[in-house]
Amino acid sequence: MSNIDIRLKRAYDDASDADGQRVLIDRMWPRGVRKEDAAIDEWIKSVAPSTELRKWFGHDPDKWDEFRERYKKELHSDDCADGMQRLREMRDESRLTLVFAAKDTDHNNAVVLKELLDKG
Repeated sequence: MSNIDIRLKRAYDDASDADGQRVLIDRMWPRGVRKEDAAIDEWIKSVAPSTELRKWFGHDPDKWDEFRERYKKELHSDDCADGMQRLREMRDESRLTLVFAAKDTDHNNAVVLKELLDKG
């Protein structure tokens, strides 16, 4: 596990061979992105923030710290256990790219998810 290589990439950016396994981690498919163009290996909806949390956050940077804490609690719930286990397995196999749709590349669920996966 010492060679953990997790990357983050917007769904609207071109896929690359260097991405390794590409996993969409949003609950909804990104608007305007064709499935053929997205090159998604797996779509793990269960690790996406709950609809309630996503709507509350609204990608407001002022709510970022609170969002991170609430989302981490969700990720440790039974509802996310299978999805988190699958992401850990994929992370341990090869490079993993977490694909997300948010415009803000610094304040989104992929950033929090990567933090947790980097820790183990």
